Parts: sequence; C-alpha cells; structure tokens
Amino acid sequence: MSHKVTVIIEKDACGYYAFCPELEGCQSQGDTLEAVFSNIKEAIDLYLETLTQTEINGLLCKDIFTASVEVKVG
Repeated sequence: MSHKVTVIIEKDACGYYAFCPELEGCQSQGDTLEAVFSNIKEAIDLYLETLTQTEINGLLCKDIFTASVEVKVG
C-alpha cells in the first residue's frame, strides 16, 4: 500500500533541508535537490518501518496544506 507524505524542503547556504510534518523528527539534508529527495525518501521508509500499520494510518491521514503569503517588511 502506498501513501503520500508531505515533504517540506528549505534551501540555505549549506544545501537543502527536508522534513515531514506528519512524521515528527523525520528529516534529512542534501547538497542538491536530487540528493535531499533521495535522502528524505530513505528517511521516510526507515521511519515507517518502525511503526505498526495502525500507527501509519493514524499519522498519514492528516491533511496538510502549504501556501506562500506575501508580506511587507520594513
């Protein structure tokens, strides 16, 4: 069975950082966008291996929405 997992990726001076809001503590990093996607997928797979199916169903049923909001600074 497959599930969709929300992944948030941030870019900074050191590369890319990714985390999953549904899976507390599930995070990774990479030097490139391709690397961070590969690394976070592996982190998600390993994280889910530690859970029961009931726990997985409970965590992955959340609706998470992302949006950009324009604000004035200064």
